[in-house]
Amino acid sequence: MKKLVVILFLAVGIAAIAQERGTKKPMGGKYASLSSDEKVELQVKRLTKELNLNEKQTSEVKVIVIKEIEKREKAKAEMDAFKAKKRAEIQKDSIAKRGEMKKILSAEQFAKWDKMREENREKIKERVSQKRGLNR
Repeated sequence: MKKLVVILFLAVGIAAIAQERGTKKPMGGKYASLSSDEKVELQVKRLTKELNLNEKQTSEVKVIVIKEIEKREKAKAEMDAFKAKKRAEIQKDSIAKRGEMKKILSAEQFAKWDKMREENREKIKERVSQKRGLNR
């Protein structure tokens, strides 16, 4: 149970950090919805303007930016896959634990235990939403 809570807190923390960072991107949250090509063009235009790059420098910078964005997107896809796998493991463990508890406890005890579990989940959700509200 402790591992489940720790993993849940880590996932929520990562999500909160990702949301906070997402709002600091250029163009607000719209940056994340841009295609790879649009992200490349946006960065290259910004660097060309701010650094006053010539055509040769712009084309060389574009190659670097393309590599960087591909690397970032690959890492993001790997992280998303990892998160999905972890969520599935947690859900599987939760279902298994629930089944084991159902075998051990009486119907009344199981109902009480299940209610306690739901109340704890609600408390955690409240705390998380309060923390998110404070961080903004």
